[in-house]
Amino acid sequence: MTFYRFARAVLRIVYRVLFRIKIIGTEHIPVEGGVLLCSNHISYLDPPIVGIFIKRPVRFMAKEELFKVPVLGPIINKLGAFPVKRGGISKDSIRTALTVLREGGIMGIFPEGTRNSQSVAAKKGAAVFALRSDAAVVPVAIIGQYKLFSKIKVVYGPPVDLTAYKGKEATGTAEEATDKIMAEIRQLMKQNQ
Repeated sequence: MTFYRFARAVLRIVYRVLFRIKIIGTEHIPVEGGVLLCSNHISYLDPPIVGIFIKRPVRFMAKEELFKVPVLGPIINKLGAFPVKRGGISKDSIRTALTVLREGGIMGIFPEGTRNSQSVAAKKGAAVFALRSDAAVVPVAIIGQYKLFSKIKVVYGPPVDLTAYKGKEATGTAEEATDKIMAEIRQLMKQNQ
């Protein structure tokens, strides 16, 4: 935890020096209990910016290959990231994610699964984690581009109400819940351009 706090403090300084960052809506993040931060994904720089400006530690899934990169692998491991295989989520990754959320932790996830231009259909993993864990789902919008000294907004919205989807095992339930989460993210982006 000490390493996480140190890394978070350093990254806050680095991001504030490189970009004109505006953080909006952190009051929407519950102070306790499981929380799933669901964000759009525009750059490799997204995971830190989603997590470093909030008080509670945030864990992320990361591509398995990143854990094999010298220096980077051990760092992201110490920061609480856990591996996910390309092309699908393993049972171990699902188990780890659900454990984090059920034990009251915060996990960040990008429902689109990849950096995109908003044209890729969102994957249902975020909704499945939320529905199985009862974690609060907080939509996050990253607005701007990571150009030196450019303005970037990170907007946290009110938790998404997924009550209508809980306890239902219908095939389309996770997809519908995912659509609702993505709609909230897009709405945040539209409102804060």
